Amino acid sequence: MQLLSSSILTPFIIGASLLLTACSGGGSSDSTSSSDPDDSSSSPQWVAGQFASYSTLAEQCSVPLTQQLWLRSWSNDTYLWYDEIIDRDPAPYSVAEYFELLKTDELSDTGNLKDNFHFSMSTEEWESLNGSGASVGYGMSLSLRNASSGVTRLVTVAYNEPNTPASDANVSRGAIIIAVDGVSVEDANDTDSIAILNAGLFPSISGKQTEFIVRDLDSQTDRTVTLTADTVVSTPVQNTRTIDTANGKVGYLQFNSHIATAEKGLYDAITTLSNAQVDDLVLDIRYNGGGLLALASQLGYMIAGDEATNNHIFERTSFNDKYSTINPVTGEALTPMPFYPESIGFNTSLLRSGLSLPTLNLKRVFVLTTPGTCSASEALMNALRGIDIEVIQLGDTTCGKPYGFYPTDNCNTTYFTIQFKGVNDKGFGEYSDGFVPSTNPTVDSEVPGCVLADDFEHALGDTNERLLSAALFYRDNNSCPATATAVARAPARNTFVDPGFMLQDIRNQNVLKNNRILTPSALEQ
Repeated sequence: MQLLSSSILTPFIIGASLLLTACSGGGSSDSTSSSDPDDSSSSPQWVAGQFASYSTLAEQCSVPLTQQLWLRSWSNDTYLWYDEIIDRDPAPYSVAEYFELLKTDELSDTGNLKDNFHFSMSTEEWESLNGSGASVGYGMSLSLRNASSGVTRLVTVAYNEPNTPASDANVSRGAIIIAVDGVSVEDANDTDSIAILNAGLFPSISGKQTEFIVRDLDSQTDRTVTLTADTVVSTPVQNTRTIDTANGKVGYLQFNSHIATAEKGLYDAITTLSNAQVDDLVLDIRYNGGGLLALASQLGYMIAGDEATNNHIFERTSFNDKYSTINPVTGEALTPMPFYPESIGFNTSLLRSGLSLPTLNLKRVFVLTTPGTCSASEALMNALRGIDIEVIQLGDTTCGKPYGFYPTDNCNTTYFTIQFKGVNDKGFGEYSDGFVPSTNPTVDSEVPGCVLADDFEHALGDTNERLLSAALFYRDNNSCPATATAVARAPARNTFVDPGFMLQDIRNQNVLKNNRILTPSALEQ
């Protein structure tokens, strides 16, 4: 099952306001290019094994070959597994096709592809997402189940954003999409029908109207609703609440994305829970695919507090073997990322920089996870475990991505290719098959907790919802409820499964949500 947003990218992953331009950075010194793209006698050419400095090839947009050679040199210089890229002549390929080939095809030790996180998007779209989380859609995020033997194709609303077409029409969590513009979701099996489903579920143009047949949660009848696509701005922090129990107060926080605007939401949420003097925290990151690593660091500090984080690091990053001491993107000496105790001010209109962050000073945290929990969210779990904060995991195995990158622009396209990996304060970072909830952990990537399927029959934050209910049960009994599944090791989750009706661009955007982002800002070094 894959989770996608019908606003395409909302709200999974976003970057800070500083983008790295393609003219930055270094590159190898073997030059085979001319800086004049109009000089055909000396224009850059592909020569096997020879790589021009990518800075000399940047922003030469009128010549596709030069763009390809820039990608090739940039990848050879900064890609984590650069020596596993096959050096191909770019001539037979478009720029986009060539970029897709500039990654490893090798497998991990557990037999999965090393790199499932290679993608690009227009710089215009990235910059829109970057600052505000804005994208075109209806504001509902969808869980997609593939049709397989004995199982029908199913589209379920996982949650919606407030004040959006979906929420205004009361299309809420648990609602099943039966048909799109007259095409049955379950039965569509021809090209034209598939195209209609894609166009309706994943609109790309504001103003597009789509007719849905919807079966609401607990309803025996269907209803027809017409939604008009709009520019949707995500609300990454939702449902902050305090739950009173016989054993004290429990804070609950739904955190959907490490985007720039989340800083203010997290600041306010933790302030509220701190003022309420909660004894425990349930952090719901089941749909949080990552984003800004600095935000994860801030949240880690706010959960653990000053004493627990003092003289400890959030994460130590490493690049390929060409750069053992220097960051190849910023040119600065490699230094670990600390637990940030102050606001950074990613969006200064919401929260200025330099404010002391509120803290809960907790010794443990309950996290709710699914395979959609990825990258920066996993880094948060790993970092807290690295400073001996007890992490208890309720739900499913996370996606498995201890890697990250710097978004890099060239010729109006922003490219994302794996450039670094991270480890926590104890030096652990090998969770490429995800963090696994387990009643009897035997390896470092297994986390004490309970295996549970996502529950679409209750609202997020409802104490009767399966994952939250299990967290409250575990808190009182130090064991899993009877609804949990005992497994020794859940299967790997980092290989994409096409639900059977998504276009290639939607597949790439599904990959997009599973990331951790660094920017060349000194605040993140």
